[in-house]
Amino acid sequence: MFIATLIAAGTLTAGDISSAMDRLAAAGCAPAGQGWIDEGYAADLLFGMAPDAARSALEGAFARTDVVVQPSFSRTKTLLIADMDSTMITVECIDELADYAGIKPQIAEITERAMRGELDFEAALDARVALLEGLDEREIARCLAERVTIMPGAKALVGTMRARGARTVLVSGGFTRFAEPVAAEIGFERAIANVLEIADGALTGTVTKPIVGSHTKLATLQAAIAEHGLAPEATLAVGDGANDLAMIEAAGLGVAYHAKPIVAAAAAARIDHGDLTALLYAQGIARSEWVLA
Repeated sequence: MFIATLIAAGTLTAGDISSAMDRLAAAGCAPAGQGWIDEGYAADLLFGMAPDAARSALEGAFARTDVVVQPSFSRTKTLLIADMDSTMITVECIDELADYAGIKPQIAEITERAMRGELDFEAALDARVALLEGLDEREIARCLAERVTIMPGAKALVGTMRARGARTVLVSGGFTRFAEPVAAEIGFERAIANVLEIADGALTGTVTKPIVGSHTKLATLQAAIAEHGLAPEATLAVGDGANDLAMIEAAGLGVAYHAKPIVAAAAAARIDHGDLTALLYAQGIARSEWVLA
């Protein structure tokens, strides 16, 4: 069996669910039942076949509503691998750091192209970091304090999954000086990111090699599965950029979160409207069970 979860911000109605069941029937998906997770916010539709047809039938059919389609037997996830910039936090750290150097437009353009998959990620990172040569090291802490904001729903997602025994890893193509405090604040067990090289209190314009990129993200997912003896289908990966694609495609449920078009098109699920608590609803976890501390 399969489950299609409809997720909205209090706007779902019984009529929407009835219409969704009709759409599943028309698409040949053999709908079998439905029920609320949280009334108005999330509902599950159970069906028997053709998950791709179900996704096509439901995505975009209801205003500001996200849809996650997956096998029912593996919806509970025991591993979360997550990107940081524009996923677990609301900004791209390198762009914000560049603002302190007075060169944000130049670096942000490269970042955007890299995240859309138009540039090689590693080469683009080297090029951007080189432009930061000479920036005072103290600006990193200032940027962290002034610009970095945790994405809505991030703490609930990680806290709830960890309370249920899941492993959680933050793996970022950004920098340890941001990823480590962000991971600690959100509650991740581990953080993996690039190391900015610093000498005499200033950035040297280089990062330690090898660069944490697409391959590292995929390898982190695979290593965690092997290390902890996890079922691959019970893994969740979430990100927004092209360097997240490999881990998203390899995970049991790969989610494009408010993502670039190339990622949204390739991912098994998209969250375009909701916050990160949508990934709890995707696992059938009601708000009353969320860990919010």
